[in-house]
Amino acid sequence: QVRLVESGGGLVQAGGSLRLSCTASVRIVSSIAMGWFRQAPGKEREFVAAITWSGSRIVYADSVKGRFTISVDNAKNTVYLQMNSLKPEDTAVYFCASALSTRRLASPNDYTYWGQGTQVTVSS
Repeated sequence: QVRLVESGGGLVQAGGSLRLSCTASVRIVSSIAMGWFRQAPGKEREFVAAITWSGSRIVYADSVKGRFTISVDNAKNTVYLQMNSLKPEDTAVYFCASALSTRRLASPNDYTYWGQGTQVTVSS
């Protein structure tokens, strides 16, 4: 029943922007936060950003602070990731996920539901 679907990925030149979206097909009533993670070939899944549905707490990885913005639209059951000033090192598959706790938002192990991912490629 629960399905998270990402969209908005693509190919962009360095310095460009993309906006990723993640929509839950069914409202996850027990979810209190949503996060974005990314995984490049040969690397572990890396935390990018997270936000509580209330917007009261927002966390960013140091590597994206000042460039990425995470937000939610409760009415649409959607979380967004606005990515500006993209760098080649941002190239990865980006995943959204739902967390049932805010204890360790930066840890992928604390997320219960995951999307299938959307590819972001940043060229030099």
